[in-house]
Amino acid sequence: MYRTALSRFRAVKGRTGNLAAAHYATSSAVASLETPLEGVSLPPALPDYVASSETKVKTLSNGVKIASEKLLTPAASIGLFINSGSIYETPISSGASHLLERMAFKSTTNRTHLRIVREVEAIGGNTSTSASRECMAYTFDALKSYVPEMVELLIDCVRNPAFLDWEVNEELQKLKAELEEVSKNPERLILEAVHSTGYCGALANPLLAPESALDRLDSSILEEFVTENYTGTRMVLAASGIEHEELLQIAEPLLSDLPAGPYLEEPESVYVGGDFRRQADAPSSHFALAFEVPGGWNSEKESVILTVMQMLMGGGGSFSAGGPGKGMHSRLYLRVLNEYQQIQSFSAFNSIFNNTGLFGIYGSTSSDFVSKAVDIAAEELLLLAEEGAGLLALHFSYFLPLCFLATPFRMASFFIIATPALFVFFSFFTNF
Repeated sequence: MYRTALSRFRAVKGRTGNLAAAHYATSSAVASLETPLEGVSLPPALPDYVASSETKVKTLSNGVKIASEKLLTPAASIGLFINSGSIYETPISSGASHLLERMAFKSTTNRTHLRIVREVEAIGGNTSTSASRECMAYTFDALKSYVPEMVELLIDCVRNPAFLDWEVNEELQKLKAELEEVSKNPERLILEAVHSTGYCGALANPLLAPESALDRLDSSILEEFVTENYTGTRMVLAASGIEHEELLQIAEPLLSDLPAGPYLEEPESVYVGGDFRRQADAPSSHFALAFEVPGGWNSEKESVILTVMQMLMGGGGSFSAGGPGKGMHSRLYLRVLNEYQQIQSFSAFNSIFNNTGLFGIYGSTSSDFVSKAVDIAAEELLLLAEEGAGLLALHFSYFLPLCFLATPFRMASFFIIATPALFVFFSFFTNF
């Protein structure tokens, strides 16, 4: 039996060797990759330098701005941006921006919701909507060949919403379910509380629709809010990957009759700082220590510095679901998360608006370590200001502190010590 198996193995090995020899013999006969192929012409090589595309802008008679930038890509992206958001809401229309985000691309006076879905799917497009405190954004992405359809459908959905009662009621029910999920998300609740407590005025308006507004919001409130805020002087149509003249030819007839609307100054917001605490039946405590960014985007240089600084500080969770290396080399990850095992998450954040903004650190840890974690956050901000060699130190010297805690079954008392540069929080916790 052994001799039989050995002879078969030798026979198979011999055949394999012959196949390998034939393979290499065949490979040696193949032409070199550098040999030009007959009947195939190579495209011209890319130049060493390619100038950036020029952004062209035209303002219509009613104030609508149309901007575009030509890109050498097969796809086009179009967005309609309105200077509207929760800062323009009144006590009656509170939550309208959040609901409008969910009502985007629903039925219009010209199309049913089903038809809109079918038209978007037919061209392989992708739509999205986002609501913020100062801006509503509607976007549409698809191939360049469908630009006319994209522009017409996008403008129709923004200008002519039908706000059918049954669609509004359906989205209100979904909104109620969303708020229930948000109530289980401490990070989102605290970042919302940062604005409502830190500011007095329009920026204190909630971005999330309050539960008390769900029984009040209806189609008539949405229609009134859109009529007042979706006007020509507060609207921009921007596109990338499209010729400017082509975009004007399609969009101008669709937007030129939009009412310009009265000039409306942005509602005033004053940063006041504050302290917000909420008890929750949770295994860990969440906190945010934030400061004002004076000037906001109107002070472009300082805002860009803060944005870069937020990326440099980084941070994240103690466990990275995205695999090794996801933010693990940022400053807060190396200096805090690697050093303190009690801290579950620790990251920098910013929220910058036209005239002001917030910059700070959010973290979560066990209840008995919150006091130390807040001190660590303050220390990291102070060290960053000192190491900034003047520029960051000057920027931080205008900041006022804002500390927020969501502490399960704990009660915190704060003692504020004033220094010439900024205010420092010291926190002491006692059992509730």
